[in-house]
Amino acid sequence: MNKNGSDAVNELLATYGESGGINYLDAAATLPSRETIEEACADLMSLMFPGFRGEALADSEDLPDITKSRVRSLRIRLRPEICKSFGDYPASDETKKKADEILDFFVSQLPEVRKILWSDIDAAYEGDPAAKSYEEIILAYPSLEAIAIYRMAHLLYNKVPLIPRIMTEWAHSRTGIDIHPGAEIGSHFFIDHGTGVVVGETTKIGSHVKLYQGVSFIARSLAAGQALRGKKRHPTIEDGVRIYAGTTIMGGDTVIGANTTIGANVFLTKSVPPNSLVYYEEKEVAIIPKREKQTATTREEFSRD
Repeated sequence: MNKNGSDAVNELLATYGESGGINYLDAAATLPSRETIEEACADLMSLMFPGFRGEALADSEDLPDITKSRVRSLRIRLRPEICKSFGDYPASDETKKKADEILDFFVSQLPEVRKILWSDIDAAYEGDPAAKSYEEIILAYPSLEAIAIYRMAHLLYNKVPLIPRIMTEWAHSRTGIDIHPGAEIGSHFFIDHGTGVVVGETTKIGSHVKLYQGVSFIARSLAAGQALRGKKRHPTIEDGVRIYAGTTIMGGDTVIGANTTIGANVFLTKSVPPNSLVYYEEKEVAIIPKREKQTATTREEFSRD
């Protein structure tokens, strides 16, 4: 028998009374607002790339005042969310002070983030013949947005709960590129196309690394589960490595040596020495004429004369 609406509501309410991680009613005010963090991400992208994010273009003489206003607005937006992330809201004076110190550090590092993002843009321009200009990369390349948000979230990763992950998941939902804020990534990082790339929490990536779509740096699925928290579970990718589409590299002990090239659709669980070429050997691809008037649908039909 189908339940009526009242029965379903009562059963839902009953589940709310049960203990468990999906019920947070009594302390909901101490969770940071996902919507506010996402708005802050948009503000941060405007700070990184003024004039590129749809806002009215400013005269260069007005840029100092506009930048000061954006930073002030960002601090006002993030301060209560940082306090909430520590489970203290309304916040005590001590928590407010801690939030201000974190924001001081975060804002002070934004110029350095801008510098390293320039290296990422340069890597994209030099690494992709389809890129006609730096402006095209900033406006149209999803990988740059994912990398930019990752680099800013990484600044907060060991300082604030929840917020860094919300930031990178905002970028993930927009770009299809999943970079955990705990990963360590060097300069001149480029992801070509980008869709489906996964970079796990303890991944270490050197400088001048180029990835293509569908590359995954993942951990082994082990019974230890939460016991592995904080341990190195994802691979290390050294400087100058290039990895083509669809490749998966697994495990915290796996090291891909510098200047190595890994071909498409490779599955790796062991280390590779520097200056290697890694590719997947498979049977030769067959190319034969189509049969007239009928489409072959099985291997046997393809092989018939």
